[in-house]
Amino acid sequence: MSLSLQEKLDIIKKFGDNEKDSGKAEVQVALLTARINQLTGHFEANKKDHASRRGLLQMVGKRKRLLTYLAEKNIERYRAIIKELNIRK
Repeated sequence: MSLSLQEKLDIIKKFGDNEKDSGKAEVQVALLTARINQLTGHFEANKKDHASRRGLLQMVGKRKRLLTYLAEKNIERYRAIIKELNIRK
């Protein structure tokens, strides 16, 4: 149900400076987005899984906070990440 190690490494390589740069805001947003997209499919089959839905809402909130931080610190990086991940507007 979670992302595989290879999927995580691919996302980290794509959005981070190197393969071990998982702390960058863009990497964290990309990982959360991948996990959110995966859980969205899970809820189509499991409509009554409210415990996982709560976790999904927490992930969405964390992603929103990271994007707000990124928008305040560097608007170009914010615009690039939302365009790349196809989220918001």
